Amino acid sequence: MHSSVLPTINTLKQPTSSAWVEQAIANLDTILLDHSHCERKAAGVALNFMFRYPSNTKMVRELTAIAREELEHFELVNQWLERRHIPLAPLPPPPYGAGLKAQVRSSEPQKFLDSLLVTGLIEARSHERLGLLATHCPEPDLAKFYRGLMASEARHFGTYWVLADTYFNRNIVRQRLEELAIVESDLLANLHPEPRIHS
Repeated sequence: MHSSVLPTINTLKQPTSSAWVEQAIANLDTILLDHSHCERKAAGVALNFMFRYPSNTKMVRELTAIAREELEHFELVNQWLERRHIPLAPLPPPPYGAGLKAQVRSSEPQKFLDSLLVTGLIEARSHERLGLLATHCPEPDLAKFYRGLMASEARHFGTYWVLADTYFNRNIVRQRLEELAIVESDLLANLHPEPRIHS
């Protein structure tokens, strides 16, 4: 969907490094646990938008669907954890999320715009990384699972971008997305020592 919406925007400024792929494949159990946390947080982010901006009818409708889908993915990942006897446990997050959140301006309406675009960028990177896991994972069933999740991540990115485009001037959206995408790639330039979906 978003390929037609974003004909001229190269959203991610830098592709994921081969070092991340090697790190992730060597630590699939940790990656699965972190993926569970990511899906739970993504559902929470969608709900948080609805609590913060409840009068934005189009946004509420779109993000209700996303929150539901993220929770379904959370459940599916947790089934994989159970299958592999990996207990649900906290994981220290990499600096990625906090680094992007720090870019969100504090006053409205800029805060709303930045929050939509940051969330969209995270979905775009998730789409790329799940694709890499699908391609390189040595376990066929797990690779197939990741391949099955890719399309929804791309669709979620498209939704957040369309929402930004709905509520803000397109040129402002593109310029701000460009700025945030540079920061997003910079945050991933140095591989985090702990394997994570966004390390």
